[in-house]
Amino acid sequence: MGQKILVVDDAAFMRMMIKDILTKNGFDVVAEAENGAQAVEKFKEHHPDLVTMDITMPELDGISALKEIKKLNSDAKVIMCSAMGQQAMVIDAIQAGAKDFIVKPFQADRVIEAIRKTLG
Repeated sequence: MGQKILVVDDAAFMRMMIKDILTKNGFDVVAEAENGAQAVEKFKEHHPDLVTMDITMPELDGISALKEIKKLNSDAKVIMCSAMGQQAMVIDAIQAGAKDFIVKPFQADRVIEAIRKTLG
């Protein structure tokens, strides 16, 4: 049984891409969310080992969701996913407690490297 991961992205195909990369590398995707509000709920429900979090999403953006998750569990491990040109948001996310970030479009080896490094 691999480590449990929650995948959060408002684009279904992005969730599918990450999920595919993770499952091929022995991780267990326990839940998916399409916005920050769902992410917080799924985090409470599943207690994942790690969360991949998109930054720009409807309802509750990734940085706000990250802050909520950190309130629930200060040790939560969250990796932000951002498109090119979102450096300022990535810095905000790191300051809010994100462990790392991966840039879209995803490169499988970079995704796995970030996750393994974050999980130790």
